[in-house]
Amino acid sequence: MSTMQEVAKKAGVSKATVSRVLSGKGYVSEATKEQVFKAIEEAGYRPNLLARNLATNKSQCIGFVVTNTLYNGNYFNEILSQAAKKLENSGRQLVLVDGKHSADEEQAAIQFLLDLRCDAIIIYPRFLTVDAMDLIIDKHKQPIMVVNRKLRKNHSHSVFCDHKGSSYHATKYLIEQGHRDIAFITGSLDSPTAIERLSGYKTALMANSLPVRETLIARGKWTPQSGSAAVESLLASQLPFSAIIASNDDMAIGAMKKLNEVGIRVPEAISIIGFDNIPLAPFLSPSLSSIKDPVSSMINEVINRLVSMLDGGYLSNENLFQSDLILRDSVSHGPFFSEKTV
Repeated sequence: MSTMQEVAKKAGVSKATVSRVLSGKGYVSEATKEQVFKAIEEAGYRPNLLARNLATNKSQCIGFVVTNTLYNGNYFNEILSQAAKKLENSGRQLVLVDGKHSADEEQAAIQFLLDLRCDAIIIYPRFLTVDAMDLIIDKHKQPIMVVNRKLRKNHSHSVFCDHKGSSYHATKYLIEQGHRDIAFITGSLDSPTAIERLSGYKTALMANSLPVRETLIARGKWTPQSGSAAVESLLASQLPFSAIIASNDDMAIGAMKKLNEVGIRVPEAISIIGFDNIPLAPFLSPSLSSIKDPVSSMINEVINRLVSMLDGGYLSNENLFQSDLILRDSVSHGPFFSEKTV
């Protein structure tokens, strides 16, 4: 392996000059920098990429912080896939770092990416508060974008989906179809998304003069198993319900399986709506109605905005993204349906 001394000899400069080029500290002429970079590459000296990054203050890397409990599932597969493709098209590399299990660990992951000299950072937070993220953005010169959270101060540094609104409209649709007893399966309630979707459901019931019955709200954990367990809990309550909204499609699938096992037909007896519109949803029997979040559009906006911050150009103000309710065979009219209700 080549040494710094060998690079210095090949470049015709001192070892101290090579060190200054690598650290980016101290004056070195552009011509000398090029000589050193050329010598580094010819000698196969390991820090060649790092050297360029330090000297030019550009890594062409975008960091992405996501806690590992969110890696599974189509929603995050789509987010990461779209981010990687979009960055590849702009000549940049995606660096994924685990935010682990707390706000402190998410903050440590952000600092790790800053220490790696990533040009910009994307955060999909689970534990950091809005105020904490505003402080992080204010503190660092690198552009930072936050996905799925509305910031109070640095509004242009965030994009988010109207989870409450989409849940509200799904619940309202079921009410318009004649459903009055609508159950809800939550996601993990340490998730802001889960809380917003539950809030939208409750708001829609109250707006339509229907009671919010806690016994028709079952706790889930985003998994099919938790969806199945939630249905067991709902059935054990012995309260009637004609529809279920599950906070993601995995739980909706688990709910459908449990209902089938106990001889309750979907949608004849129970209608079901999920979230995320996973690729499997149209191929289930019955096919699953689902709310599709505009994941690709959100990530495209995030990347476009970061590239604009780094390279200059138009900076969009589009922050709020709306979801679509995709109706399939898992939803039918409820017992109080009449043509006048639609």
